[in-house]
Amino acid sequence: MKSIKKKKRQMGTITEMNSLKVFAAIIFLSVFASCSRDYSKPGREYMPNMYRVASYKTYEPNPNFKDSLGARPVIEGTVPRGYFVYEAQNTPEAYEASLKRKEFPSRYREISEKDFEEGKRQYTIYCAVCHGEKGDGNGILVEKEKFAGVPSYASASRPGLTPVSIYHVITYGKGVMGSHAAQVLPDDRWKVVHYVLHLREELDKNN
Repeated sequence: MKSIKKKKRQMGTITEMNSLKVFAAIIFLSVFASCSRDYSKPGREYMPNMYRVASYKTYEPNPNFKDSLGARPVIEGTVPRGYFVYEAQNTPEAYEASLKRKEFPSRYREISEKDFEEGKRQYTIYCAVCHGEKGDGNGILVEKEKFAGVPSYASASRPGLTPVSIYHVITYGKGVMGSHAAQVLPDDRWKVVHYVLHLREELDKNN
């Protein structure tokens, strides 16, 4: 009786070993079959749907659309996430409305030191020649009498100045000042606005 049980255990062990050998052989053959000595061609792929999606590539023809274009045009009015769209027009009414908007858009309320320095750099290039390095209206063109009547940023001179009104003037210009929209990108205009308000604070401290 004991010998029969022993033989059964031995048979079970042999069966398990044979199963492991068969499984190992299958794995080996699968790996071997997947490999190719021709490196310009891939080997066999198992379950490719796990890592190869069925979506169309950007510039691949797409039969789901009448024009067969895979790259679809953006929907009218689409803007990047978080982008601020300044929809005001170049009108006196729009400028008056900008004077009532006393807060920065939330995205531009705080800026980094790097962005502040960029605002200073662009102000120096495009604004200081008229408004002066200190924002007091005594730029080099004013000193040479090329322009007159450039106002100071000080509160006493421009009490109603707001972040949005400054942005509006950079975008569209005002009076003899032309638009700087072609020179200063929308994001950079807010950096310049921050720097202009900094100059305003410095002028108010000294007056």
